[in-house]
Amino acid sequence: MTSERAADNPARILVIDDELAIRRFLHTVLNSEEFALHEAEGGHAGLAAAAAFRPDVILLDLGLPDLDGVEVIKRIREWSQVPIIVLSVREREDDKIAALDAGADDYLTKPFGVGELLARMRAALRRSLQQAPEPVFASGDLVMDLTLRRVTVKGEDVQLTPTEYDLLRLFVNHAGKVLTHSMILKQIWGIAYQEQPHVLRVNISNLRRKIEADPSRPRHIITEPGVGYRLVPER
Repeated sequence: MTSERAADNPARILVIDDELAIRRFLHTVLNSEEFALHEAEGGHAGLAAAAAFRPDVILLDLGLPDLDGVEVIKRIREWSQVPIIVLSVREREDDKIAALDAGADDYLTKPFGVGELLARMRAALRRSLQQAPEPVFASGDLVMDLTLRRVTVKGEDVQLTPTEYDLLRLFVNHAGKVLTHSMILKQIWGIAYQEQPHVLRVNISNLRRKIEADPSRPRHIITEPGVGYRLVPER
């Protein structure tokens, strides 16, 4: 079994999508992975199901007939931090940014691969099961000790500026999750810097030079084109 829960306590997945073919496809895939599945065809039904079914992950389409998916995300975020993965045909960067800034955890464009969807779901489930960040984060040769404020690569200490450290810590606390440019700028520099992406680019470049074996081909902090960045945990 590949799901994150035992067979007698399967992870609950809520699919909110008005397209019958997609729901049938997801039903087949998720049932084969032993998830407990609930479906809703529209935004209002999805909100009601989110409250009643208490899912562990929500798979959400943006183009719903009665309520836009971004509005669904905003309403759910008023009372729940359940992981939300958007599955949408909308490919524009603005749509992705709007969904992620509203509180979505991830975004996949239709059509998507089953393997990638399941990997994103497993990552979301792992994040939701963590009550607090682990004091020591390890990903390949990168280790960050949040208690000692120490960062090492291949066992060697890495000297980070306070801003670079705060930036890496933000990624570690949201490992596997897409962080938009505006989200990062607001968290690290404040609201006044939300429209200054060059500040972020410079600091990401400096951070990559210190933690990546090949900064031109990063494997820890990857770029989500036009949207933001993601820290990809390695086992």
